[in-house]
Amino acid sequence: MASMQACGGSAMMNSIRQSIGTERSVFPSKRLRIGACKDHVKLNLVKPCRSSQLEGSLVTGRPPSSVSVPIPEIGGGGSSFVDYGLSEADPEVRSIIDKEKNRQFKSLELIASENFTSRAVMEAVGSCLTNKYSEGLPGKRYYGGNEYIDELEVLCQERALEAFGLDGKKWGVNVQPLSGSPANFEVYTAILNPHDRIMGLDLPHGGHLSHGFMTPKRRVSGTSIYFESMPYRLDESTGLVDYDMLEKTAILFRPKLIIAGASAYPRDFDYPRMRKIADDVGAFLMMDMAHISGLVAASVVVNPFEYCDIVTTTTHKSLRGPRGGMIFFKKDPVLGVDLESAINNAVFPGLQGGPHNHTIGGLAVCLKHVKSPEFKAYQNKVVSNCRALASRLMELGYKLVSGGSDNHLVLVDLRPLGIDGARAEKILDMASITLNKNSVPGDKSALVPGGIRIGTPAMTTRGFSENEFMSVADFIHEGVQITLEAKKAVSGSKLQDFMKFVTSPDFPLIERVSDLQRRVEALTTQFPIPGL
Repeated sequence: MASMQACGGSAMMNSIRQSIGTERSVFPSKRLRIGACKDHVKLNLVKPCRSSQLEGSLVTGRPPSSVSVPIPEIGGGGSSFVDYGLSEADPEVRSIIDKEKNRQFKSLELIASENFTSRAVMEAVGSCLTNKYSEGLPGKRYYGGNEYIDELEVLCQERALEAFGLDGKKWGVNVQPLSGSPANFEVYTAILNPHDRIMGLDLPHGGHLSHGFMTPKRRVSGTSIYFESMPYRLDESTGLVDYDMLEKTAILFRPKLIIAGASAYPRDFDYPRMRKIADDVGAFLMMDMAHISGLVAASVVVNPFEYCDIVTTTTHKSLRGPRGGMIFFKKDPVLGVDLESAINNAVFPGLQGGPHNHTIGGLAVCLKHVKSPEFKAYQNKVVSNCRALASRLMELGYKLVSGGSDNHLVLVDLRPLGIDGARAEKILDMASITLNKNSVPGDKSALVPGGIRIGTPAMTTRGFSENEFMSVADFIHEGVQITLEAKKAVSGSKLQDFMKFVTSPDFPLIERVSDLQRRVEALTTQFPIPGL
């Protein structure tokens, strides 16, 4: 009976890696050549491919059929639990994962909130850490057997503070939130009472749903159900936050919490101005830096910690970690509230049970890399790539909200062309260009908004430079032109008429879409995906 020698079968995996020779440390001069077919990805070592110089962008594959891997058996007596691998245990799920892997490899991944994490993070997330319950905080658990989980979580906390240059005597962090929206609601639970007042950037103007949103007919966000939310907005003439109106509204509304941060805002926030407004009305100031946390850690955008009482973030966007969340808080009382105790209690037992220890392990790995020179170089590249993309789009005649970008994303207003983001998103997706429709200032519908949001973190991780992103702008422009022609050719005016038309077997522009797709994939398949 074979036995697993380590968490996740590390001895067995090391044997496989030695057999197929894909470790960069063993074969530093080799690169994997990847050839994609319709249903799967093939890997071989025949020719080198263009590869990112960033640490962690190594493509690994499944072992060939000639590699024999023993199947561990657990238990004894009349029955035993046979620990099959995924391919044997569930070929259907294995097939779906392989198809998704192939889609990621071939597509231009331009969704601003997505990225490719490293193989090391994936190994931690897929480890035996997932087996352990650890309700509570390090040293204060409700279950036994948590000595190593405590060690891990403390390490993750220390690395989180170090990653953002924070003094542990002045700042604390909770690394247990399951993601960004739960982290935000845990903050609200900690410092607010039901029906207290919140101000956040309006959703149609680039804000996030978790900051509050309601329509005349219903309270859409849970934040707006349990608290009274009032949005602040952009100046539609400039595409920048209207701080004068924010100040006037705050004086009238008297919020208890003001939230900086956004889902689709391409500029830095004026934290000193927001700090002053919060102080004038007696409000907490919180920053949701989910989108830009990697940029903040690398000091390539303005640092919110100098001005905010609380900072929340996801961990899987520009930070390039696993899917999780963090809450940073000042240790000294703010407005009479002990933030450390209030936030920790809101996370558990307030709103969560046992933390996802495998995610905390992956986050610790990610945060170690954040302090490396490679990570800072990567974040600078994210910004320079975004500026190159923005510049080329404006050369092509596109209107960008705010006229450019300070960070990792651009927001394109398609309304002057007579089309919307939903139709453009569909055609671009058919051509293996993955981005998202997005509201722009003045929009009336979130389902058929006037813009598209484009981000640079994911393809920068894969090794794209400014030249590739100028090509990306050209690809997008070509897809938009096809969208315009398709809209003119369809008989109905509704979005569903357009969708039915472009997916029909006799769609007249399908050859142009297919040609664009071939050229897109010819570019993307030159660049490997870390971890896969």
